[in-house]
Amino acid sequence: MTEDVGDGWTASAAAWIIEQGEDGDYGRRFVLDAPMRARIEGRGFRNALDVGCGEGRFCRIMQRAGIRTTGVDPTEALLVRARELDPGGDYRLGRAEAMEFDASFDLVVSYLSLIDMPHLSAAIARMVAALRPGGTLLIANLTSFNTAGAPEGWRRDREGVLRFAIDHYMEERAVWVSWRGIRIQNWHRPLSTYMTLLLDHGLQLRLFVEPEPIGGDPGRNALHRRVPYFHMMEWQKLA
Repeated sequence: MTEDVGDGWTASAAAWIIEQGEDGDYGRRFVLDAPMRARIEGRGFRNALDVGCGEGRFCRIMQRAGIRTTGVDPTEALLVRARELDPGGDYRLGRAEAMEFDASFDLVVSYLSLIDMPHLSAAIARMVAALRPGGTLLIANLTSFNTAGAPEGWRRDREGVLRFAIDHYMEERAVWVSWRGIRIQNWHRPLSTYMTLLLDHGLQLRLFVEPEPIGGDPGRNALHRRVPYFHMMEWQKLA
């Protein structure tokens, strides 16, 4: 049974699966995958929880690194695809804020899923609860100045120069974004909201980076360098 709460994911699932393929979309393939893999490989992680796993692509990447994975996502159609591609995988229907895992995971991952969560505080609390003492929370997220420009983002000024407009940065809000047959609800929040929630759980920040594109379309890369889409954070739960 799907947990469709009107956020667009159920209706957009088929287009999302096509968009991602096995290699991922632009951001995953050319910006985030390499640094995300670098944070999981060769570090002795045994088991990982992927929160908002979608069609399971990053679960499969972690498995290739020798990590046992559990994926959680609220969209049944995406989980059906995950199970088709990984019949032996552990994929569970559910929302992040309602997860009930004990503190047993070495690694918890949110790969571009925090922006989809309406109840962020509860979701982060459940992620932290799932981590064993000393465990790692690895996050890839859209930058807050990027989400503050949604849904229009890039626009041309009166001289025809492409500009990125940001407004109402401090106002948390849901924003509908559309591209290539996908129409989903994202959440804009200032960076301080994320940082405060994570710090309030006593986590220690070990990494904060804004990755550069590696390969990909030069024009799109140029826009990314002007207004980066993504940042990555790694937090550690105290032992």
